[in-house]
Amino acid sequence: MRLIIFGPPGAGKGTQASAIAEHYGIPAISTGDIFRSNIKEGTELGKKVQEITAAGGYVSDEITNAIVKDRLAEDDCGPGFLLDGYPRTEAQVHALDDMLAEQGHPLEAVLMLTVDEDEVVSRLLKRAEVEGREDDTEEVIRERQAIYGRETKPLADLFRERGLLVEVDGMGGVDEVGERIFAALDAKA
Repeated sequence: MRLIIFGPPGAGKGTQASAIAEHYGIPAISTGDIFRSNIKEGTELGKKVQEITAAGGYVSDEITNAIVKDRLAEDDCGPGFLLDGYPRTEAQVHALDDMLAEQGHPLEAVLMLTVDEDEVVSRLLKRAEVEGREDDTEEVIRERQAIYGRETKPLADLFRERGLLVEVDGMGGVDEVGERIFAALDAKA
């Protein structure tokens, strides 16, 4: 199964991605995790990414697309994958289309977790308190929500037009949301 999961920061994508990947026996691929790993390992890519993010910028589509293309070419992606954090822009969607066309495998579904913004802000503020994330202030969290709304959420219309979008209510307990996800994906299959 070839899937994308997206939704605003704090929607529970990472938590649900692990369960989905395990259920379908596919790797969960998070571009954020790949970037953080490269930064930690001090690779050339990591140095570039750290420089960009330290300045408050976004990693370019060119770099992100190259990383995803390399990762999708690995053997464990043969039966499928779940992308988390990619694509974020329409240009990245088209790059992914090209990658999948080269492999001869189409995208099967795009899972969008929908959540109440105020509830998510509250959830993220609690997480910041528990985990000691002092930079996760309400202002910063709301700005991330706004960026998602401007830049990534519009991709939902593109995926809806292609008949790939599967919207799932992301509010509630982890298991409850997981059950909704699997029911929606099974209905799509």
